[in-house]
Parts: sequence; structure tokens; C-alpha cells
Amino acid sequence: MSRLLLITRNFPPLWGGMERLNCHLADELAKGFALSVVAPVGASRYAPAGTKVREVALAPLWRFLSGASLAAGREACRLRPQWILAGSGLTAPLALGAARSCGARAAVYVHGLDVSVPHSIYRTLWLPALRRADRIIANSTATAQLAESVGVPPERITIVHPGVSVPTFDPDARARFRQRWGLPPDAPVLLSVGRLTARKGVREFVREVLPRIVQVRPDALLLIVGDVPKQALYAEAQTPQSILAVAEAIGLANHVRWLGSLFGEALTDAYFGADVHVFPVRNLPNDPEGFGMVAVEAAAHGLPTVAYATGGVTDAVADGISGHLVAPGDQEGFVAAVLRLLAQPADPTRCREFAQRFAWTRFGEQIRSVLQS
Repeated sequence: MSRLLLITRNFPPLWGGMERLNCHLADELAKGFALSVVAPVGASRYAPAGTKVREVALAPLWRFLSGASLAAGREACRLRPQWILAGSGLTAPLALGAARSCGARAAVYVHGLDVSVPHSIYRTLWLPALRRADRIIANSTATAQLAESVGVPPERITIVHPGVSVPTFDPDARARFRQRWGLPPDAPVLLSVGRLTARKGVREFVREVLPRIVQVRPDALLLIVGDVPKQALYAEAQTPQSILAVAEAIGLANHVRWLGSLFGEALTDAYFGADVHVFPVRNLPNDPEGFGMVAVEAAAHGLPTVAYATGGVTDAVADGISGHLVAPGDQEGFVAAVLRLLAQPADPTRCREFAQRFAWTRFGEQIRSVLQS
């Protein structure tokens, strides 16, 4: 069996979208490779059975990079892998250096921001590693275009979308969710899921879009799931307090609730319990939305998404099938799309069928195909 070393900083116990992705990435790689992993402390608990894990301190960043570089070099010498895969652009130089030390090939899975981050030191030291990698795996068409724009030869780029788990429909989840949070059983519920950054645009949605929705549907509620990012490569936060303060200032405090971070069954119930997933991602310079995994997760639960058509979101939402895409900044179009879905709900079966295209098993087949070719 071929041998592979995965180097990543995004691994549990943080449990954000990137961490879930890397957990599944490790699971799928273990099906086709003798796998070793270099990851933060705590990773061993979540790694596939039989996987050798070298743990390093997560923070501060310099300590992770130095520790992971040393661990990757040692593991590369021990394992003699055919491939060394960086779980993001952040660990690309580590993967490239370890690969060159042992005659392996280097690959990098890139997510968008790790290609476009504007920090001068990052662009000077990290982007050359992307250009020199033997293979770049991009999470979306938009991220592939970003990689090409910074000098990665297009023939070295392959697109493999992140995966999703498609749950069995639970007919009791909607009522259970609404009862848990004290919500009226028939109120139109808009759901926002994700880390609260400036790019996600939740505060702007509350200030500029939600009032027009409430004007037509006075019983509409916005539920926010997520929190400010921790250990992010580059992100400007929008705190929950600042979002709620905007709602208070415009007289919509009773229409907006922050639920904090939800995981597992609690998050599944939220998807099943809502009527529309709103994804008002802003088109910001040097801060792209690489894919939009939450839109696919929503579709997997039969929940349609309304989103601005920016970055990799256009790969994650099938317009007219799993929701609606609106031109960036078109607030009236966003309002109209949400109201249309509240009046005429999308077919949940079609949403789930779209999400099936992103099943983790398919993701794994594609990743293994790239690295075994």
C-alpha cells in the first residue's frame, strides 16, 4: 500500500468546518494509503484507527509551524511516503520541505483565503510553496482560479469539492428544535450558520435585508449559529454582541437570536427546524469565500439556501434546485428570494439529491484518485 503523510493545523478539538473537513480527509485517505498525520495536540483521539499521529502545540502560530516542521521531517524519514499532503496553504511549505527531503511528491489542498491572504510575509514565503507543489487540489472553481492567478500552473490544479454527510430525515427534529429554543411552531425561521467574520455579512444582513423581510413577514425570526473565529489565518470578526446591537438599534431585537455554536444532533435539528438558510457572503477584496460548505450541509437536510453569488458559493448552491443565487450586493433580490421560498418552499428531496453529489465517499474517491494517478 502506498504511504502518505498529512500535515494540518485544522483538526479537532476546534470542530469548525475546516476541522470537520480534515477529519473526513484523514478518514478517506486511510482507505487507500498507509497514513500518518502531523496535527495539533488532541488529534490522536479523532484520527482513523491504525494511523500514526505526531501531535504538536496548536498555538502560538510560530510554535505550531516550527513543531510541525520538525515532526513532519522526522515522520517523512521514518515513513518514506509517496505523497505529503498539506491540509491547507498554511502548511504548504512544511509539506514541500519534507517531501524534498525524502523524495516524495508534495500536494496542497487549498481553500481560498489561504491563497489570497494579503499579508506580505505570507505572500512572500508561502505562495512560492504553492507554485512549486506537485499538485494543488482546490475546493472550488473560484479557488482554482485564485491558485492560477498567483502562478500555479493550471495543469497542476484539480478541483475536489468538500464533502457532506447526508442524514436520514427525522420527522420529529423540527418540533424538537423549536421546542428546545422556545420558538413558535409555525414562525418562518431563517438560519445563519458559520463563523462570524466580516466576510459572512451577518451584521449587514440584519441591518439592510432583514427589516424588509420582517415588513412582509412580521413573525419572521433569524437564528444565528456560530461564533467569532479562533486561530484563523486571517479574519475580521463580527462579534455576536455587535450583531445583536444592530438588531436592537433598528427595533428588531425580538427577531434575532444568537444560539452560539451547535454541533452534532443540535446542529442537525437546527437545519431541520428552519425554513431558509441565509448565506449573505460579501464580496471582499483578498477575503474570498472558498466554497460554502454550510450551503451544502443545509441542502443535505432539505433546507434551501439564499446566497450572494460570490467566490466558491456558486459551486455550493444549485440555483433553482437547492436554493437561489443573487447577484452580490443585490439586497432587493435577496429579500425577494427569501420571501419566495417562505411562500413556496423548495422541494427538500431535490435539495438532498443535490447534496448527494458531495457525499464524503465521493470526496474520498476523488482525492485518492488524484494522489494515486
